Amino acid sequence: MTVPAFGLGTFRLKDQTVIDAVRTALDLGYRAIDTAQIYGNEAEVGQAIAESGVPREQIYLTTKVWITEFEREPLLASLRASVDRLRTDHVDLALIHWPAPNDKVATPMETYLPALAEAKALGLASEIGISNFTIAQTRRAIDILGADAIATNQIEIHPYLQNRLLVKFLQDQGIRITAYMSLAYGEVLKDPVIQAIAGRHRASPAQVALAWALQQDFAVIPSSTRRDNLASNLQAASLRLSEEDMARIATLDRGHRLANPDGIAPAWD
Repeated sequence: MTVPAFGLGTFRLKDQTVIDAVRTALDLGYRAIDTAQIYGNEAEVGQAIAESGVPREQIYLTTKVWITEFEREPLLASLRASVDRLRTDHVDLALIHWPAPNDKVATPMETYLPALAEAKALGLASEIGISNFTIAQTRRAIDILGADAIATNQIEIHPYLQNRLLVKFLQDQGIRITAYMSLAYGEVLKDPVIQAIAGRHRASPAQVALAWALQQDFAVIPSSTRRDNLASNLQAASLRLSEEDMARIATLDRGHRLANPDGIAPAWD
């Protein structure tokens, strides 16, 4: 198993909206769907997959364990509940959604990461990984699990937040990077540099931002509810940016972080 390069994110999508988005994405050819316990939409994602007509074995399904479930028994029970809500017998990837900064919010890694590994051993997940882990936290996770056991670190990356220190560390460790918020809630689509590159390639600004991530070997999970945007985003995989394009986008980094919840977010690199 390996984390697919392109998938559908479902953050903030609820009820019929997420059902329609997942069904449309699968109809267009998406084969990776990303959800989380805290999104409150696992049941709807499961319904959409079941009704799509796409065989479950063709879909790479990711969910994430929330910080309230980090003790061993609650973690295992929560993943069993996630699997039930998703109408399947396992997820392809189970992630720890957020680490606890200095172990103040939740159970220490030395408890919840082995519990996540146990979930994999029990067949609840084919692969396991982490999300929003800093360099120091990833080092600790490697000490506990081994780098080979960590399928990905899912982190915020877009042209305005390029996370270079963490990216280099993860790549040096051979840990796949999954970039979320690749379009920065649409902010980068208005950027003159992105728009100029899009114009030269006869592409959309969203395709340019996604291609920039894909060319760095990041997996991406953009979210959309419109069929034309879902289809257009998928075409980013065939867009090839030049070295000059990539260099120009590299200058846009401004450390503009969007996912930074109080009391949960770590001390970022």
